[in-house]
Amino acid sequence: MSIVKEFKEFAVKGNVVDMAVGIIIGAAFAKIVSSFVGDVVMPPIGALVGGVDFSQLSIVVKEGVGNKPPVLISYGKFIQTIIDFIIIAAAVFAAIKGINALKKKEAAAPPPAPTKEELLLTEIRDLLKAGR
Repeated sequence: MSIVKEFKEFAVKGNVVDMAVGIIIGAAFAKIVSSFVGDVVMPPIGALVGGVDFSQLSIVVKEGVGNKPPVLISYGKFIQTIIDFIIIAAAVFAAIKGINALKKKEAAAPPPAPTKEELLLTEIRDLLKAGR
C-alpha cells in the first residue's frame, strides 16, 4: 500500500475529522474565554485589589541594555492563565455534567409501548412456536 493511499485512508476516517473539528472549536472557545477573563473578569478583580492590572505584573530579572529588552518573570500573565484554565475547566465540567444527566434520563425512560404491528407479529410468533 502506498504512503499516499494510506495517508488518505487515515485522514478521511470519521474520527480524525471529528477530532479536527473539536480542536478548531476548542481553539475558538479558548479565544472567547481569554477575552472573557481578560476583558470582563480581571478588570473588576484588579479594581478590588487597588487597580492592579494582573497581565502587567512581573519581576525584572535583568534590566534591558541598549536595544535589548529586559528579562522578566511575568507572573501576572501566569495568574491570568490559571483563571482562564479554571473557567474552561468549569465550562467543560458543566457540559459533561449536562450530557451525563441527559444520558441518565434517556436510560431511565421506559421503553415505548409496542405498536399494533409489533403486537400482531408477537402473537404470530407465539402461535408459530406453539405449533398451531
